[in-house]
Amino acid sequence: MSSTAPSSTTPIRILIVDDHPMIRAGLGDIISSQPDMCVAGELDNGARALEAFETLRPDLTIMDVAMPEMDGMQALEAIRRLHSHARVIMLTAMQGDHQMRRAMELGASGFLLKTSLRKELLDAVRAVHAGRRWIPPDVACALAEHLGQPSLSEREVEVLRSAAAGNGNKAIAVHLGIAEETVKSHIRTILSKLDARDRTHAVAIAARRGILAL
Repeated sequence: MSSTAPSSTTPIRILIVDDHPMIRAGLGDIISSQPDMCVAGELDNGARALEAFETLRPDLTIMDVAMPEMDGMQALEAIRRLHSHARVIMLTAMQGDHQMRRAMELGASGFLLKTSLRKELLDAVRAVHAGRRWIPPDVACALAEHLGQPSLSEREVEVLRSAAAGNGNKAIAVHLGIAEETVKSHIRTILSKLDARDRTHAVAIAARRGILAL
């Protein structure tokens, strides 16, 4: 856990957004134990977070990437669209680069892995509140490894997700309402972008990088 908290007359007001009650409780306990921080609110999905943000106006939001109704990415995009200076730390259980790269594009101030919350939470909050970014070394390595590589388009992800479900080209075409030749073209592009040998290898790479949730 962090070292001694810096002196402050006004605590950092933090909004916690996660669909797991135990994660919210754990975050709340750690935050509430610090004299320079307080919990502004706790919510279980992105839609409620968006509504509450307008009322609570927290100094900082800690938000899970994967949630029902409106996930963390959608909520991050919506919050940042309305409040361009909002500081949001994304919380994730995965170390893949895909979601994190997307979150950075949407304006996330940092990331926290659920496996290292107790060790990094307080330092991350204080760093982000001070205007700095917080990117754990493992996350930075994952981002650097694929820096400059082209991302899959939304349609390519849809094709790969359907392929991961065991569908052949014809079934994918019917499911997505596109021509079978278009599916084949997408598959070729996917293999090239992921540097994959075949579609099975592509699915494995996509799962490891957080492009697909299997």
